[in-house]
Amino acid sequence: MGELVYALCTITSVGCALLLIRSYLRSRQRLLLWSSLGFAGLALNNVLLFVDLVLVPSVDLEGLRTGTALAAMLMLLFGLIWEAS
Repeated sequence: MGELVYALCTITSVGCALLLIRSYLRSRQRLLLWSSLGFAGLALNNVLLFVDLVLVPSVDLEGLRTGTALAAMLMLLFGLIWEAS
């Protein structure tokens, strides 16, 4: 059951990133760009979670997963701060 949840979270993150990129290409608003990059990072984090816990449970990818989640959140935060000023 967990595998299905990981896959659905990945699909949702990729879908959000694609929709945000498409909106950015139409409007050229930078907040959409930063948000799409953040969601792409979250999608990568979800892929790494699936690989870590399902495909190769003997390999510990927790540091890499945490790093990608941190980078994704920093991109979102940077976009929000940059556009607010």
